[in-house]
Amino acid sequence: MSPDKNPQTMKPLTAANKLGIYLPATPAEFRNSPVTRAQLEELRANPPQWLIDLRANGPFPRDVVARKLGISNSGLARAGVADALTAQEITALLADPPEWLLRERDNLIAVRKEAERVKQKEAARRAATNRPPKNRFGN
Repeated sequence: MSPDKNPQTMKPLTAANKLGIYLPATPAEFRNSPVTRAQLEELRANPPQWLIDLRANGPFPRDVVARKLGISNSGLARAGVADALTAQEITALLADPPEWLLRERDNLIAVRKEAERVKQKEAARRAATNRPPKNRFGN
C-alpha cells in the first residue's frame, strides 16, 4: 500500500468487539475516534494498562459474560441480565449459582446435544445417498 493512501479505519464499537471489551468502559479517546487496523494490531500486541484491566476485571460485553457463565446470550436475556457484568459479579454468580443459571446451563447442554444429533443424522443420510451407483444387474 502506498503511503499517500488513507489507512482503513473501523468504528470504535467494531474495534471493541474485536478486542472482546465493553465499549462504554473504554477511555473517551478510544470511544470517540475511529481505529485503524494498525492501531488495533498495536493494541493487541502491546495492550495499554486500561485494556489489560478491562480484560481482567470487566465490565465484560454480553457474549463474554455468557461464555464465562456457560450459557447462551439468549439465556442472559431470559434471565433479565441486561447490564455488563464485572469479573467479581461473575465470580459471585458462579460461586452461588441462582436457579436461572442452572436452568440455562442445562438448556444449553440440551441444545448442543440436539444439534450434534441432527448433525450426525444428516451425515448418515448424506453417506447413505453417496453410495456407489448400482450396476445394470442391480448389484
